Amino acid sequence: MKKYYLFVLLSVLITSCKPAKQLTDYVNPLLGTATLWEPEDLGYVRTWKQRTWGAEVFPGASLPNAMVQLSPVTQYRSGAGYQYEDSVIYGFTHTNKGHWNLLHIPLLPVTGTISPSNFCSGYSHRNESAHPGYYQVFLDRYNVNAELTSTLRCAYHKYTFPQKEDKKLLADMTRTNNHVSDWEIKKVNDHTFAGFQQAGEKMYFYATSNFKIKEIGQVKDEKHEVSLIDFEDSKNAQPLELKIGFSFVSIDNAKMNLEKEMIDKSFAQVREEANDTWQQQLSKILVSGGSEREKGIFYSCLYRSFLWPALRSDVNGEYTDAKGEVVNNGFRYYTDPSFWDDYRNKLILLGMLSPDVAVDVIQSITDKGEKRNGYMPTFFHGDHASTFVAGSYLRGLKGFDLERAYKLLLKNATVPGHGGRPYLDEYIEKGWIAEKDTTNVPTWDEYKAAVTKTIEYAYDDYATALIAKTLNDQSNYELLMKRSGNYKNLFDPSTGFWRGRIANGEWIEDFDPYYPYFAYMYREANAWQSLFFAPHDPEGMIALYPSKQAVEMKLDSLFSEPWRGYEAHNMTGFIGNYCHGNQPDHSVPYTYYFIGKQEKAQCMLDSIMDRFYDMGADKLAYSGMDDAGEMSSWYVFNALGLYTYSPADPEYIVTVPLFDKVNFTLGDGTQFSISKRGTGKKITDITYDGKPLNGWFISHDLLKEGKELVITTME
Repeated sequence: MKKYYLFVLLSVLITSCKPAKQLTDYVNPLLGTATLWEPEDLGYVRTWKQRTWGAEVFPGASLPNAMVQLSPVTQYRSGAGYQYEDSVIYGFTHTNKGHWNLLHIPLLPVTGTISPSNFCSGYSHRNESAHPGYYQVFLDRYNVNAELTSTLRCAYHKYTFPQKEDKKLLADMTRTNNHVSDWEIKKVNDHTFAGFQQAGEKMYFYATSNFKIKEIGQVKDEKHEVSLIDFEDSKNAQPLELKIGFSFVSIDNAKMNLEKEMIDKSFAQVREEANDTWQQQLSKILVSGGSEREKGIFYSCLYRSFLWPALRSDVNGEYTDAKGEVVNNGFRYYTDPSFWDDYRNKLILLGMLSPDVAVDVIQSITDKGEKRNGYMPTFFHGDHASTFVAGSYLRGLKGFDLERAYKLLLKNATVPGHGGRPYLDEYIEKGWIAEKDTTNVPTWDEYKAAVTKTIEYAYDDYATALIAKTLNDQSNYELLMKRSGNYKNLFDPSTGFWRGRIANGEWIEDFDPYYPYFAYMYREANAWQSLFFAPHDPEGMIALYPSKQAVEMKLDSLFSEPWRGYEAHNMTGFIGNYCHGNQPDHSVPYTYYFIGKQEKAQCMLDSIMDRFYDMGADKLAYSGMDDAGEMSSWYVFNALGLYTYSPADPEYIVTVPLFDKVNFTLGDGTQFSISKRGTGKKITDITYDGKPLNGWFISHDLLKEGKELVITTME
C-alpha cells in the first residue's frame, strides 16, 4: 500500500512539473501543405496530369511579417515550392509567399561528388518536424540533419553531417520561382561569403560560417550550374552553422542586419526567441472550450494569417523604393498585400492585432503609389486598397497620412490609366464593364472578368466614399456613393444572377450559371459563386429579388445544387455550388441574416469550418489556396464569432463562436471578451456589457470599450 501511495505521489509530482502546453504547440506549419486528390475532397474526378492547387503554403521558419521565410523546396514553380506529397528536397530558400514566385537563394548541405543536374535529396515525413520559427528535416541522400530558424532579416542554418564526411554547401544561384537575371556569390574572408540574386527583386546576403571556407567553385554540366562551397577541417562531429543576413538594399546592409539581429546568438537562442515571438502574437487571442482539433486549426490559422505582407526595409530604416532608389522615410517598408484576396478579412485582422504593421503597410503602398504614376497599387485584377485604408482608419489607425492615401485612391477611382483600375473608362461611361460576345469559352481563357470587376468596383467606390466623407470632400463623396450602386447594373432579374453584358447592353446569350471561368464574366468563379456581393448595401441587394422568400430559395439552391463535375485547379471544396476553395463567395453565407434566417447561415459556417481546413488523407490540406492568409483569417474570425462582412466599415457581423470563451487583446492593449451561451445555431440574444445589441453588427468602437460580448443561442 505504501508503494502504491508513493507511486501516486510521484505521478502527481511528475504531472505538476510537466510544462504547460504553449499556444505555439497548437500550431502545425505543415497544415495546408498537402494537395487534394480524392474525388470526395475535390468535388470532381481528376483527369488532368497537373495537380490541383493546394493551400500553397510553406512549412519553414519565419517571424510575423518578416523579411525572411526559410523553407524547403520540393518543386520549383509550384506555389510555395513545397508539396507534402513530394519525396525530394532541392534546397532551403529565404523568401516565400505561396504564389509561384520568390524562393530566393536556395542552399543545400551536400557531401561527396555533386552532379549539378541531380543533387536533390530524398526525405521522409517521419524525420521532419515544423514549429513556429523552426523547421527540421533529415536529408537521406547525404545523411545530414538540417535545422532552420530565423529572425526578422536573418536565417540560421544548422547542419549535422555524418562524421568523417567533408561538409559542403550547394548554392543553386541560377534558380528561383522567378527568372534569375543576375547573381553573384563570393568569398569575403575565411569565415564569410556574400553576394546577391536578382530574380524580380534583388536580394543581397552576407553569410558567416563556423568552419573556414576553403573555396567557392562552380560545377556545371549541359543542363545546369551550381555553386559549391568547400570548408576546411570539416570532418569533425561539430555541425556546420551558417548565420546569414539579408537585405534588398546592399551587401553592407545585409551584414548590418546580421550584426544587429543574430551574430552573437546561438541556434537554440534564436529558436527560443522565435517561439517566444509567436507565443506573444498568438496570446493576443485566448480561447477556451472547443475541441483540441478546433484549437489546433484555430491557432494554425492565426499563425498563417501573419506571414504576409513581408518586410523589405533594414534595421536602419533603408529600403529600395519603387524607383530603385535607396531611401529612408522613417517607417518599415513592406511588400504589397494580396488585395483581391485578403482585403476581405486578413488586413483587418492585421490592424486589430498588429496596428503598427498595418500602418506601415499603408505608408508603404502610399509611397509606391506616389512613385508609380500616382495610382495606389492594385493586385491581380481589381483594386481594394481602398477597403484596407478606409477600414483601418475608421477603426482608429491614424499613424499614416490619410490625405496622401486618398489622393491615390481617388485617382484609382476616377482617372483611367496604366496602373489604376482596368477598364475604368467603360465603368465610368456605362456604369458597368462589357464582356466580349462569344461562345464556348474555355475555363482558362483570359477576358475582362467584367461582372466581377463591376460589382467589386462598386464596393471600392463605397470604401473610397467613406474616406471622402471623413475628409469633407462632399462632391466626390456624392459621386462615389452614386456609383456604389453600379452592382445593380449587371443583375439579370430573369435568371436571378449577376450576368455579363455585351457592349450594346444586351445580356450574353451563352450563359450557363454552373460553368466556371477564370476570367470570362467572372473572376475564378461561376455565376452561382458570384451571387450576393454588395456588402455595403445588403438591403438594396435583397430588394433586387421579388421577395425574401425568393432570396432564400436562391441561397438554398446555391448550397444544394450539385457541382457539375467541372475540373479547375483553383476550385475545390464544395457545398453544392458554393466553393470555399476560392474567395469570391466567402461572404455569401451571411446573406441569410438579411432575410431573417440567421440559423441557416450558421449551419453553413459550421460546416465550412468543420470540413475544409484539415482535409485529405493526411489531414493537412485546405480546400483551396490560402492566398496570403485570407483563407486562414476567414476561419479565425468565424471561430471567434465575428466576421468582416463589410471590411471598409468599422464593424463586424456577429456569428456563433466555436469556443465558449474568447479573450481578445487589441494592438493598443485593450481587451474585450466574447462568451457563448447555449449550443445551438440560432442566435436568440446578443448583449454587450449587458446591454442588447441593436441588429446583427457590433462596432469596433464598442469592442474598444473592453467589455463582454455575450452570444446566446438555442437549438
